[in-house]
Amino acid sequence: MTKSHRRHPLRFSGEDKQTAKTVPDTPQTRSPTYKLAFADTDFLLREDMRPLRFQLELLKPELAMDEAGVNSTVVLFGGARIPSPEKRETARTKTLADLTKYYAEAQKFAEIITKRSMADGGTENVIATGGGPGVMEAGNRGAADAGGRSIGLNIVLPHEQAPNPYVTPELCFNFHYFAIRKMHFLMRANAICVFPGGFGTLDEMFEALTLVQTGRMSKVPFLLFGKEFWEGIINWEVLADAGTIADEDLKLFQYVETAEEAINALDNWEHPDERRQNIPGRE
Repeated sequence: MTKSHRRHPLRFSGEDKQTAKTVPDTPQTRSPTYKLAFADTDFLLREDMRPLRFQLELLKPELAMDEAGVNSTVVLFGGARIPSPEKRETARTKTLADLTKYYAEAQKFAEIITKRSMADGGTENVIATGGGPGVMEAGNRGAADAGGRSIGLNIVLPHEQAPNPYVTPELCFNFHYFAIRKMHFLMRANAICVFPGGFGTLDEMFEALTLVQTGRMSKVPFLLFGKEFWEGIINWEVLADAGTIADEDLKLFQYVETAEEAINALDNWEHPDERRQNIPGRE
């Protein structure tokens, strides 16, 4: 019987699910309509059940993290194609080989953050990544090096994949909906650290920046590792000069190069729980 936190005199759904497997085999019991709705996968996968699937993907990780005592996180975004320094020779391009230094910094940063978290009970500032290879692996690996827990928020992709081996198993999740996955990245975030990456990293970075810019999310330390990389692909000043963003928006993030610089930025954060009430340039 499935354990429940509820107390009531009625039968549990888990009991009925098991009992339903023992009913006589008849034309009626073989009909799809006879299946218990909550145990009917084909029913749950219907197009018109999408709102319920959204809710389930939001609720399942939320309950699991609550039960695990995860109160807040430090989020690491970054490229899946950046190998570890010891596998530098496997990099597809020279640039990716050069970016292996950020794998090392992500690993070191996550180890420091996790040691601090464990010293304070292990419920705050738990490392959270996308659960995949590259920089994500580095973050979970650093937490494991410290002997602590870390979160992996995987997404189902067409090619075969598996979570990296450093994610804490009971904090390893898999998503169908990118939108719900992004919500879980940010719902507990005390800091956002973005390492060099591709489309996925850019998408996650701009989504989070937009929420902070528009006041939909409180300001948190927003750290971009690798100034040369980021200024090489994004000309922030052109956006500001054009007026599509405000000069003030350029203060929503800061560059760092090393784990130590990132730790210093967190320790000297000056805007706790601050949220924009007005958007500069749009008053």
